[in-house]
Amino acid sequence: MVWRKTKIFLEMIKIEHTLFALPFAFMGALLGSVVTFNHLPSWGQIGWILLAMIGARSAAMGLNRVIDKVFDAKNPRTAMRAIPAGLISSKEAIIFIIISFVCLFWAAYHLSPLAMKLLPVAVFFLVFYSYTKRFTWTCHLILGMTVALAPLGGWIAVTGEFSLAALVFYVAIVFWLAGFDTIYATQDVEFDREEGLHSIPARFGIPKALLIARWFHIVTAAGLISLFFLTDLSWVYLIGVLVSYALLMYEHLIVKPTDLTKLNTAFFTMNSTLSISLFVFTLIDLVVFTG
Repeated sequence: MVWRKTKIFLEMIKIEHTLFALPFAFMGALLGSVVTFNHLPSWGQIGWILLAMIGARSAAMGLNRVIDKVFDAKNPRTAMRAIPAGLISSKEAIIFIIISFVCLFWAAYHLSPLAMKLLPVAVFFLVFYSYTKRFTWTCHLILGMTVALAPLGGWIAVTGEFSLAALVFYVAIVFWLAGFDTIYATQDVEFDREEGLHSIPARFGIPKALLIARWFHIVTAAGLISLFFLTDLSWVYLIGVLVSYALLMYEHLIVKPTDLTKLNTAFFTMNSTLSISLFVFTLIDLVVFTG
């Protein structure tokens, strides 16, 4: 019974999608520590960052499921999610959200004073995002701003300060996530329009939405290449960036306005591969060549 309920909660928050942002959170910590102090973060810092990431993402996904439960029940694509399907009650989900926030607060407390000071900003975005589809098609950018707090938080957690490189990294991840979330939203165009919900595909149509997503990812590419000039990263990191470019290009090639059948491949497989690949190349660069 306990294991079954645990599996339902993990499915509710799409735990496998943590592969998108977690490598970037660790990458932010690695870059911040090496660029600022010329050494790798401690295992203790990595552990607290992991807990903070899990807590923040679990709270955000839980909130989204509770806030959007009415729309999820109406949408055939989401009707079988845990809450509308009756597998988890809203009360149980709220308890789960509270526990997740406690994990986030506890981790931030152990990371740095600046992380604690910025925690209210993170909490605001975690709560605010789920309401944005109700009034603005820029919701994809706001989601990007929310999720990209993980790599920025990783950077700040180990350094205790902001920097231009950290800001550039943050912006790159904002537009990376906004781009693929725009692509993902193409499957709900008709439902969003019928329910008065806002998104880039619902506002501009699928062909223009895919073009906008490409431009978002051009900003990502520019940001990642800029990091090379703002830090002491070597050619190994550049190889990782080129691999990321190739994956982004492939993601856009397989999703067409008239053919969305490969959307899930573009959304999950390509983006998780991208984040893990760039992290691995950055780790090798920092450990072997830069650190």
